[in-house]
Amino acid sequence: MKISNFITDNFVLQTEVAQTLYHDYAKDLPIIDYHNHLSPKEIAENQPMKNITEAWLKGDHYKWRAMRANGIDELYITGSAISHKEKFLKWAETVPYTLRNPLFHWTQLELKRYFDIDVILQPDTAEEIYKKANAILFDKTPAQLLEHMKVEVVCTTDDPTDNLAYHKEIAQQDFYTKVFPTFRPDELFFIGEDKFSKYLKKLGSSVGYEVNNYEHLIKAIDERIEYFHDTGCRLSDYGISGAFTYVEHTQDEVAGIFNNYLKGNSLSEDDIKKYRSSLLLHLGKKYHEKGWAQQYHLGVIRNNNSRLNEMVGADAGCDSIADYPIIEGLSKFFNELSRTNQLAKTIAYNLNPAQNETFATMMGNFQSSDCPGKMQWGSAWWFLDQKDGMEKQINCLSNMGLLSRFVGMLTDSRSFLSFPRHEYFRRVLCNIIGEDVKQGLIPNDIEFLGKMVQDICYYNAKNYFNFE
Repeated sequence: MKISNFITDNFVLQTEVAQTLYHDYAKDLPIIDYHNHLSPKEIAENQPMKNITEAWLKGDHYKWRAMRANGIDELYITGSAISHKEKFLKWAETVPYTLRNPLFHWTQLELKRYFDIDVILQPDTAEEIYKKANAILFDKTPAQLLEHMKVEVVCTTDDPTDNLAYHKEIAQQDFYTKVFPTFRPDELFFIGEDKFSKYLKKLGSSVGYEVNNYEHLIKAIDERIEYFHDTGCRLSDYGISGAFTYVEHTQDEVAGIFNNYLKGNSLSEDDIKKYRSSLLLHLGKKYHEKGWAQQYHLGVIRNNNSRLNEMVGADAGCDSIADYPIIEGLSKFFNELSRTNQLAKTIAYNLNPAQNETFATMMGNFQSSDCPGKMQWGSAWWFLDQKDGMEKQINCLSNMGLLSRFVGMLTDSRSFLSFPRHEYFRRVLCNIIGEDVKQGLIPNDIEFLGKMVQDICYYNAKNYFNFE
């Protein structure tokens, strides 16, 4: 039996005020997606999507996890010998079981917005939906899909050694969407691990000289930051799992630690902490110097299932929420940068909801007149970017800081079909404000509330990042 799509005009919007705020103020705003994992190569080459499986299921570990929970064999999830259609049919088999999981909402929103599909995806509608979606995707390029959702800015996530050739190529094309790189130096922090020496060679190749001492490392980092800046980069990111620590150190100590590593000597845990702290501090000062915003994604434990990770590779969908100590290290780090007035605009995201209040209050400790909302507690992230997680983040930020200065939502996605998540956030935001008006908690001043909604959904980010 075909069930009609429940994504109506007033989906999530439970009050008249919420409906007015969304439809008259939020709905038609452009999107600034300042953190995602889209492929700049795919945008630059701008070839039509092959089919909805490639566009929708490939690399989407949210859907992979749901399919595994539904007992689907891994062959139909990440296997290479299974057809695109067979994988899609297995996802359609799973969708009804995602009821009350955010995937149920996202799936129907995406089918509605990109393909105007008004029935629920399930086994008896899967063939029809697969055929209709593929017919639409047949001549739709990534640039067209982004423009369709009014995505004004996309910030990809890029390694410091990347030559950014695709970003440069995109800049020469007449696309509606501007695509900027984000400097993500995670690999620089893995000193003491086998892969670190290989990465130093890769870094050396990118700058044209061997990184054979600490001074060369710092020189290479600075040159790559300058290169990224010249290519439009205005953000950095950090996504290392584990505890976030910052310890006192001297440059001489760290230079000795780095040089000991190059000589093949083993490093102590304290050595690694000092090296990482020095790197964090140097990077933070450079970000401030360049006027960038720095992002910190914290609180994940990665690659829990070693068997599946070996089968599938990185980003297999085996990560989860962690309970590492974070906030004390973050406080010491921010304070050290603030002490010398070198603390950049900062967005910190926590994955563990038990740390909501600690993150929200920590960011308030270091606000300054540099810009409104300089220190941002980031949007509900990863496992939390669903209705309940967004509501908790919005309410906590309202209680502990200034919601009106919030830079809003992002997708953190690898899919060109994920941008209705901004719509989802906007509906949730408008509904919260509408409920407050209904309960008499805030004034029923639509013009004032409408401006606040527009700022959160678009203008705060536009002013905060200063993209050229």
